[in-house]
Amino acid sequence: NGLFDQSLGEHEICTVMQELVDPHRERIYPPLDTLRLFVGQVLSADRACQDVVGRRLSERVAQGQSLSALNTSAYCEARQRLPTALPVALSTIIGERLEAMTPAAWRWQGRCVKLFDGTTVTMPDTPSNQETYPQSREQKPGLGFPIARIGALISLSSGAMLAYQVAACKGKGTGEQSLLANLLGQLNESDILLADALLATWCIIHGAIGRGVDVVMPQHGVRITDFTRGQRLGKNDHLVQWPRPPKPKAMSAEEYAGYPEFITMREVKVYGRILVTTLLDPAFASVQAIGALYAMRWNIEVDFRTIKATLEMDVLRCKSQPMVDKEIAVYFLAYNLVRWAMAKAALLADVLPRMLSFAGAKRLLGTFDDQ
Repeated sequence: NGLFDQSLGEHEICTVMQELVDPHRERIYPPLDTLRLFVGQVLSADRACQDVVGRRLSERVAQGQSLSALNTSAYCEARQRLPTALPVALSTIIGERLEAMTPAAWRWQGRCVKLFDGTTVTMPDTPSNQETYPQSREQKPGLGFPIARIGALISLSSGAMLAYQVAACKGKGTGEQSLLANLLGQLNESDILLADALLATWCIIHGAIGRGVDVVMPQHGVRITDFTRGQRLGKNDHLVQWPRPPKPKAMSAEEYAGYPEFITMREVKVYGRILVTTLLDPAFASVQAIGALYAMRWNIEVDFRTIKATLEMDVLRCKSQPMVDKEIAVYFLAYNLVRWAMAKAALLADVLPRMLSFAGAKRLLGTFDDQ
């Protein structure tokens, strides 16, 4: 309870609850308590519903309330009643607060840096899960598990999950390019976006430019970089014009005409890699600085490993698509609560949050819901 209240505040929690949760009668598992128990469940080593029910009974005895049954059905039904938008909204608020409280020393030349990447998670083999998140085509029916792709924006400074999207691993609009395109609206003016070469497309970069966001990415494999062309800024450093790609079939002529014919890009070669960026001024961002900045993208790989291994989210437990989506949202809320505690500790110790151990912080906070 303390961590919820510290990171969100009672007034803010109540406001979100009023907006997203329908009026309800008094229950053994009211919505906010259910969410707190759910968060504690994904942070615990056991993660079993029976363990949560036992802890809830212990709470009620300690508070002098009536006894609750040890049957898990009431808790499971309470989890089903929770709107998925609730943990999503609370997690987003925590991420936004962490970004707002970030001191200048945690930023890159005073600017917030956001990381994007994708990962996958598996889940129980049920008809509901298979319908929404079908297994890989390489697996025979009945011999594989449903799999979901998650694309996420994560803060470089705090490691907080800022926004995410979940999709199947096959079908139109399920690739990382589509997921990032859908998340561009979550970026703020003056942000810097780091992503891998797959995302270095004209449309994604143009979308970022339109929001006042700069990008740093490796050159896409289909592009050829020729440093003898364009406006030379230095050795292996130039500005070039990227022409607008051909009109996609699904796009109207009017919409296509609204795009500029060219976007100005800077291409640099550093540490044996060609990077493309919209940081066009070499006085603000040298070639070496760009290379060092992009090298920090690897942090999102560490973050996903933390989420999937330390939080054990690589294999979900819920057996229906709505509950899978809710489970993912609760995992990310739990992850952000730990990141919040790490950031507060880092501020007190005058160190960077990423210098602290997530696993150590999780161990210390794993029973916060019992406090």
